[in-house]
Amino acid sequence: MIFKGKTVIVTGASRGIGEATARHFAALGAHVVLAARDAERIGAIVAELDAAGATACAWPTDVANLTQVKSLIDATLEETGRIDLLVNNAGLIDPIARLGESDPEAWGWIVDVNLKGVYYGLRFAIPVMIAQGGGTIINISSGAATSALEGWSHYCATKAAVLSLTRVADREYRDQGIRVIGLSPGTVATGMQEQIRASGINPVSQLDWSTHIPADWVAQSIEWLTTDAADSHLGTDFSLKTKEGRQMVGLPVE
Repeated sequence: MIFKGKTVIVTGASRGIGEATARHFAALGAHVVLAARDAERIGAIVAELDAAGATACAWPTDVANLTQVKSLIDATLEETGRIDLLVNNAGLIDPIARLGESDPEAWGWIVDVNLKGVYYGLRFAIPVMIAQGGGTIINISSGAATSALEGWSHYCATKAAVLSLTRVADREYRDQGIRVIGLSPGTVATGMQEQIRASGINPVSQLDWSTHIPADWVAQSIEWLTTDAADSHLGTDFSLKTKEGRQMVGLPVE
């Protein structure tokens, strides 16, 4: 996809993968809408992008709030007239705790953000994309979607559910030009990994920081997933943990 003149929405855009993705697509010439709860931070990123000649705007959004996600989609459509790519990236893992020690309210909050937030994005973006003749939605997934990791019951459960949403959305809308793909990047050098490390629970918390990939690699992978070369992965989670996956994207394999 040539992104100049296209519209890209990135949720969780205030830091980590979301920020890297917003910056990447802005550099490609897209009109990027940064959505996150931290209005001050996404506003500062937009100011940097605008100063560099990019086109971007900030839309404070709590993806766990249906009304706010609908407003994000409606406002983007009103401003640019289309939505070519939605990156459902917003997600949480903290607090990390074993099931018998978990806080039910906090556990439910993770469900609201990680699962309902993705559903709301799909729900309101899909009709827009159908009306314009197509579009791509990337759901940021995880190996946790198919694994059982101690202390991560909320994260594993929600990522498994998001994988199911990816499969169902592809089944329902592929023939209408909607491309839905999950991206499982592996461990990424972001604030989430700092939270995981601080928990001391399960082997992931023991990984050396050097093993985590940079967030920029994830952004490059999302760009590749918008191309026809990625069509064989529609309705699935594409993984960057494999040598083959990284080679497809053009990333270092070592």
